[in-house]
Amino acid sequence: MRARSALFDVYGSYLRARGGAAAIAALVRLLEPLGFEPPAIRTAVSRMVRQDWLRPVRLADGPGYALTSRAERRLDEAAARIYRTGPSTWDGRWQVLVLEELPTRSARERLDSSLRLLGYGPLGPTTWVAPRPSAALTETLAAEGLAGRVFLGAHDGDDTELAARAWDLSALGADYAAFVTEWSPRVSAVDGTVPALAFAASQRLLHAWRKFLFRDPGLPASLLPADWPGTVAAEFFDRETARLAPAADAFLNDCLTRGTRARSSA
Repeated sequence: MRARSALFDVYGSYLRARGGAAAIAALVRLLEPLGFEPPAIRTAVSRMVRQDWLRPVRLADGPGYALTSRAERRLDEAAARIYRTGPSTWDGRWQVLVLEELPTRSARERLDSSLRLLGYGPLGPTTWVAPRPSAALTETLAAEGLAGRVFLGAHDGDDTELAARAWDLSALGADYAAFVTEWSPRVSAVDGTVPALAFAASQRLLHAWRKFLFRDPGLPASLLPADWPGTVAAEFFDRETARLAPAADAFLNDCLTRGTRARSSA
């Protein structure tokens, strides 16, 4: 886990619902159980400011950083898929993106990563499909200086076959099963009696789970193989996250209010 990824996880899973801002001192305290030193955190924050994910703010606890509008949109969309907060919106139609030109190799690699994160799968060098539109698509294309045509329509063929072509569901299913096998003993060893350890375990579990966003577009059950391992993996993630939540929240509250308490007692 890198400091930048850890900050995204903390902002998305905790701070977004609490106003989306935190003092730099609180961020340092939060990421300490994950093994990050203050210089690494400050460097990551500076990079996120340059990339328009965070903006400097002045808080009661001192200098801090808040999410930008761009970051809020991206984190909200990611959270809906991580925690499956919304019902399946697939109505039998696909959103099809056709790029007007083939990107350069470097731009193609960046675009591939960004589009997969938004839930798109490739059908060819310039053609992508997704089970639902993404509000961030226009912004993603603009960031690479690309233009494309977008269509919404039904597939004249087998939708299950189309999904299997755009996404490697066999490999994805195997990795979901491996996720449960690897993480079950690791998180079960944390009983929640030490808030800092519970927070760290919860964040590491989230970080590992979040990687599936780049590979799983959130297809409806009708397009997935029978006995889909992703279902068991999602139940495991939800159960362990909820189990660790009280202790993790206690640690978060302590980190966010420690500076305020210190000034109040002075």
